[in-house]
Amino acid sequence: MHRKRPLLLLLLSFGLIFGVYGQDKKPGDEDEVIKVKTQLVDVPFAVVSPNGVPVRGLKASNLIVYEDGKPQEIADFSTTSEPFEVALLLDTSGSTRSDLQLIQRAAQFFVDSLRPGDRVSIIAFNSVKNDGQSTAVSEVISPLTDDRRFLRTAIANVKTSNGTPYYDSLLQVVDRVFRDPPREEFRGRRALVALTDGVDSTSAADFSEAKERLGQAGIVTFFIQVDTREFFEETLLGDCQTAIRFSTAQIRRYYRSIKGKNVEKAVDFCGLGDFERLAISKKLYDIAGNEMDELAKASGGKVFPVADLTEARDAFKSVADEIGTKYTLAYYPTNEKHDGSYRRIRIELKGAPAGSVVRSREGYAAPLN
Repeated sequence: MHRKRPLLLLLLSFGLIFGVYGQDKKPGDEDEVIKVKTQLVDVPFAVVSPNGVPVRGLKASNLIVYEDGKPQEIADFSTTSEPFEVALLLDTSGSTRSDLQLIQRAAQFFVDSLRPGDRVSIIAFNSVKNDGQSTAVSEVISPLTDDRRFLRTAIANVKTSNGTPYYDSLLQVVDRVFRDPPREEFRGRRALVALTDGVDSTSAADFSEAKERLGQAGIVTFFIQVDTREFFEETLLGDCQTAIRFSTAQIRRYYRSIKGKNVEKAVDFCGLGDFERLAISKKLYDIAGNEMDELAKASGGKVFPVADLTEARDAFKSVADEIGTKYTLAYYPTNEKHDGSYRRIRIELKGAPAGSVVRSREGYAAPLN
């Protein structure tokens, strides 16, 4: 592992102290002080050859990183062998409720597939009673740990829910699982792995908020996208009293995507005909798929579609392999403005197999103040 940051920060700290107390500055000291105030940008990335095989053994000298088209000096570099911290999100709502044991076995297989030193947190959904009403909530079942026995117990304690607080769970990943700054060996090496269909029904948060927060945290996102649409639509039609219902939030989300529609006239599920119910269902699944693609692409992650939960085990193995091929580089931006602007990142390869492809974080929002 090529970690230069602790020594660099120590030297920069001395430069800052001398600047504060008015000592005589040598040439270059002012630049050193400025760097202490500049955000270190972490960029997780993977490299694959033209036939899809991960390219290993790369060094910092094989890379050029650009921000908004301008080359940056790489200050730090981590190889693929360094550990990751992973938030494992298990969607146990809707059609998956009858397959809880299948989900638990697949999740355990995923944890077992990770490398020694990788740390995992478990997040899942549950239903709780509030004033006599059943409410779906997202819960952190286990904090980050590399204790495999503890994680096995946590997975066995996963419950089911009668709703999908998916967006809320994404915020929990940022606010609770990855609340504290990472230890040095995990800096720039944090990931979300979600087993879900991505169709939110009960969250207080919305997608734009979750996307912004995940991007700010620099979390790589992987999705095992379960196709639950057929099951959902089988119980969606007919008598509105016995059918699976859309939530008000889902109906509003659909109509917000259709220009010229009056949302207030269509929030009652029983006021929807079968044709409109199917149209809403199709749109909600399309929205969910687009959102997962958007998060994965922006962070340098990937979406793994599966037809049903019987394929989840193989998909989890692919995710574990993907995490094991991630590099991380870091740089201090030459653009030192704290203006909140979005900065685009691009990595160029030198000395890698011809035709190799880089999948990395696409950019970040500069801090304000």
